[in-house]
Amino acid sequence: MLSEIYFVTNNVNKYMEVKPIADKYGFKIIQHSGGKLEIQSNDLMKIAKISAIHAYMDLNKPVLVEDAGLFIYSLNGFPGPYSSYVYKTIGCSGILKLLENTIDRRAKFVSAGVLIYEPFILTEVSEVEGYIADKPKGSSGFGFDPIFIPIGETRTFGEMSIEEKNKYSHRAKTVDKLFRKLRRIFDSEIYLNNEN
Repeated sequence: MLSEIYFVTNNVNKYMEVKPIADKYGFKIIQHSGGKLEIQSNDLMKIAKISAIHAYMDLNKPVLVEDAGLFIYSLNGFPGPYSSYVYKTIGCSGILKLLENTIDRRAKFVSAGVLIYEPFILTEVSEVEGYIADKPKGSSGFGFDPIFIPIGETRTFGEMSIEEKNKYSHRAKTVDKLFRKLRRIFDSEIYLNNEN
């Protein structure tokens, strides 16, 4: 039986998005609130790696850390890795205010994930391209979901169920790749152990 993987996040919505993906690969994830070191950096992967290593040293158990940012092209990538802080301070309405009278509304969500399952440190980065809506729509999801429309859709993430959002989501892509890698490792380890 596989050990539990501690998903280090205070955000229950993130946990709800990641849980079905972990289930698909046969992993049990447990939300671990607190203990995530908040790093200030322009590099999402650096933030995720340092946070994951810190959490692993604190818990001494397998951990998953995922950090994401909204990068708006006409704002030179703002808010980027500072998305959580920007959301807390100016919210969706503040971003929409910054984009008033802006024609180029292209944006992308980027996700960096780190899964530590000793002796392995697995990393992934994924993104989803889209654009910023004219106004917030929908009450699902969290953060900037009500103003982000992924390419190929007419609805914001805020108008989608978790299952619908996960078809496009940067976070879903990242954790899917991480769990797929870990599943391959476990399957090969089980195979190798059965051969002996």
